[in-house]
Amino acid sequence: MNILLEFFVVTFRVLWAFVLAAAKWLVRPKEKSVAGQVCLITGAGSGLGRLFALEFARRRALLVLWDINTQSNEETAGMVRHIYREIAEEAAAASPGVAGDGEKDVLPHCNLQVYTYTCDVGKRENVYLTAERVRKEVGEVSVLVNNAGVVSGHHLLECPDELIERTMMVNCHAHFWTTKAFLPKMLEMNHGHIVTVASSLGLFSTAGVEDYCASKFGAVGFHESLSHELKAAEKDGIKTTLVCPYLVDTGMFRGCRIRKEIEPFLPPLKPEYCVKQAMRAILTDQPMICTPRLMYMVTFMKSILPFEAVVCMYRFLGADKCMYPFIAQRKQATNNNEAKNGI
Repeated sequence: MNILLEFFVVTFRVLWAFVLAAAKWLVRPKEKSVAGQVCLITGAGSGLGRLFALEFARRRALLVLWDINTQSNEETAGMVRHIYREIAEEAAAASPGVAGDGEKDVLPHCNLQVYTYTCDVGKRENVYLTAERVRKEVGEVSVLVNNAGVVSGHHLLECPDELIERTMMVNCHAHFWTTKAFLPKMLEMNHGHIVTVASSLGLFSTAGVEDYCASKFGAVGFHESLSHELKAAEKDGIKTTLVCPYLVDTGMFRGCRIRKEIEPFLPPLKPEYCVKQAMRAILTDQPMICTPRLMYMVTFMKSILPFEAVVCMYRFLGADKCMYPFIAQRKQATNNNEAKNGI
């Protein structure tokens, strides 16, 4: 009898979850403040990582930027400092006797700082050593954005083993190392936010990028399991957000093309749009964000349709070989570099 009663309670909670989800689509939840919190972003030197850094800087977070490329990472830090200066100038121009908007008063403007670290997240020891430096020099991380990613751009049988391992290490394994480094303090405080920047290719796959799809599927699986573990431990103060964008126009997959008649309806996403949508999800504690929203439908259809039906759909959209032009461009560029260097 108890299990029957519990079944009805669970059914009610499931239906109520649908109601709450629908309400959030209609009424935009209030965004939380990250002012004064330490936000660490991997792969901050370019692409989405740089844009995430700028968005968090505008919200007065203290930034910790990790990237393997020191120069590009410092360029991002320069952009962040420019935003901090603008914030300080706005504060100075405001009347000192007038109270701020709440978020501005959380942290003195002079304390806004950005810290840069050169770190190869594909190397476990490098991650742990750099994380220890961050704890000593900056403090405990409240917001962890696992963004760093690479792509090899080779068909499976043409891809060197070391590139496959590199893709898995950076795109998937690094999430384990960074989370293990910073999660313990979050658990102790029951406060924090872990963001996994994955991909739509972590929800459904395509031909020619087996290593990339496998790494992103792994990142999605890691994130979902971690989310369930936090729920099981009743650590509701630690939030998680999974970001799964469609093709983003950052140059990472330059040359990727779907069917030309379909492409106007599903063009590559502008990086700024992708990050703004992700930031909205993060600041409202949304568990998952797919951009555009059509990706939710594609994922659902992939889950219920027979495999041959999925193949037919892919072929109609031109998604079955969409990566082939990209791979061909990467191969040509590699051959040109080898010829130029006399290899």
